[in-house]
Amino acid sequence: MKAIAVFCGSRLGAKDAYKQGAVALGKALARENITLVYGGASVGLMGTVADEVLQAGGKVIGVMPRFLDEREISHPSLTELIVVDSMHERKAKMAELSDGFIALPGGPGTLEEIFEVFTWAQLGLHQKPCGFLNIHQYYDQMEKLFDHMTKEAFLSDTYRSIALFEDQPETLIERFKQYTPPEVKTYITSEDQT
Repeated sequence: MKAIAVFCGSRLGAKDAYKQGAVALGKALARENITLVYGGASVGLMGTVADEVLQAGGKVIGVMPRFLDEREISHPSLTELIVVDSMHERKAKMAELSDGFIALPGGPGTLEEIFEVFTWAQLGLHQKPCGFLNIHQYYDQMEKLFDHMTKEAFLSDTYRSIALFEDQPETLIERFKQYTPPEVKTYITSEDQT
């Protein structure tokens, strides 16, 4: 595993535990010599995880849409900053550069990003793991929602296995290394609906 994309908030959140979780993830990525690929900002949990990887001597690639780069929120010290024309290009480039995806706590943008790559995995567009770093139980309800979707037959057990939930970054990274993607969905039957 050479690079992991991290989706997370451009805010720090209400609890210091979220920042500490981002710090712990940054340290774990650097220890494992895994390049951080992220949205390129210097603010919130985004800036925190990037700072930590850089401080530990790791590599960080930021992918920033031009309109945000022009607002001067880009991180000034990245290993590499890639400026693209749109949010769609940003997500596609992050997916291309990464071997897996982790969601730290965040808002609607974070959820949109992790759900998109989860859906791409389900459709066989990539075979990369998707994980939620469940800092301070932030994603407890999300994990229950995935289980509920499965119970209510909107998500099969096979594809439920794509979404990994852990509260420690080292454990999540280890699960990424052991990850075996499900077979590619080829059609939908009444027994396997999404």
